[in-house]
Amino acid sequence: MFGRDSQTAEEFKEAVTKLMVIGGKPNLVNYFPFLRILDPQGVSRDVIKYMGIVFGLLDRSVEARLQRRKEGRTEHSDAKAKDFLDILLDYRSESGERFTKKDIIPFLYDLLIAGTETNSSTIEWTIAEAIRNPRIMKKAQAELEEVVGKDRRVEESDIDRLPYLHAVVREVFRLHPPVPLLLPHGAESRCEVAGYMIPKDTQVLVNAWAIGRDPTIWDEPSEFKPERFVESELEYRGQNFELIPSGAGRRICPGLPLAHRMVHVVIASLLHSFNWSLPDGITADNMDMTEKFGITLQRGSPLIAVPSPRLPAHLFNDQYH
Repeated sequence: MFGRDSQTAEEFKEAVTKLMVIGGKPNLVNYFPFLRILDPQGVSRDVIKYMGIVFGLLDRSVEARLQRRKEGRTEHSDAKAKDFLDILLDYRSESGERFTKKDIIPFLYDLLIAGTETNSSTIEWTIAEAIRNPRIMKKAQAELEEVVGKDRRVEESDIDRLPYLHAVVREVFRLHPPVPLLLPHGAESRCEVAGYMIPKDTQVLVNAWAIGRDPTIWDEPSEFKPERFVESELEYRGQNFELIPSGAGRRICPGLPLAHRMVHVVIASLLHSFNWSLPDGITADNMDMTEKFGITLQRGSPLIAVPSPRLPAHLFNDQYH
């Protein structure tokens, strides 16, 4: 939808980042509803501003695609080459008034907001922890060499045969959950949970970050130890409440299956294709591993890492030609 180096992409990225930061801020209005009309912290004002930017960019993108389709200039005439927006627009044409542009834009908004920041932050935290723990990075790379070899790149079909990589990702989800407080839950009726009475309409926040660092559940909870998951059946798909980075039950993230594949493929590709090191002057001991809380759990400062190729040069040439 947006070119990699386009101004539109930069505007979208900046607006989404602002929304993530705003969404993670405490808002007095949530505790004192009578202040809503005053908006003392300007939260509503800022949300309206940046959501307006995002929705405006999405609207222009959809309109541009509609215009190209109208003029017969679409580059996705082959059904196999269609992107997700083309599929939505095809369904719009078939369903008429039941699915309009007003439905498509919020749908794209949810997809892009939920599926970009969470995955990218997980990948960034994983590479940061791998650099900070060279033994773990070498062990993951050794597994990749055994399963994939060094004469080809990682493919999606390889992922299920990489148990140690899965353990690394689960440990990242435990220590750095992508959405630290998950999504807010609401009590539909008065109920009792673990001896606590929850009134109707109470907003409930689940602190997945704190659960992942609870010393009554985890041995050495502050340490990055993927080995704790190597022979464990503990998963993060909502069945084990010790590890719920994507929520559980009916409110579990609907994009979890896609994120599961995407995160593992990208991390496996990065570790298999490159060795990673830190710039001069930075060591594993003085790396900035501080966390910046928002809707998503971002690093306090962006990771700066130096890659060096591990695979033969022709594999990289094949990728870009």
